[in-house]
Amino acid sequence: MPYDPRKSKVSDDKMEEWRVGTITGDLNEVPGIGPAAVKKLAEGEGDDVVTNTYQLFGKFLMLKGPDSEEHKVESFEHMEKFWHWLANKGISSHRSAIVKAVAEKTATFFKDIYDANDYEGDDDEDDE
Repeated sequence: MPYDPRKSKVSDDKMEEWRVGTITGDLNEVPGIGPAAVKKLAEGEGDDVVTNTYQLFGKFLMLKGPDSEEHKVESFEHMEKFWHWLANKGISSHRSAIVKAVAEKTATFFKDIYDANDYEGDDDEDDE
């Protein structure tokens, strides 16, 4: 099941508040992340352990590559990679909301990394 921003249950008001708000580092500030997700993100070893919002953004940005002369990781592939990384961490609830929240916040400081309009008109109704 691929990432679909329409599966996010986060209200537009909450998402806008997140987009324009200040990052504190607390993972609970990310729409879609609750105590269970915080626990799952902290599991693992080395670079796979995420204990704050800054690390989550770092992981998201790392998945933007690697690029080569023959292939550049574009938005759709990037969102899929992050969605699957969250799935591999054991996050099953609100995964699309988390991807959308991190992507949209990141797009406020990296303008070409995500465009929600790319997903307009895709009428697939598959569930997560």
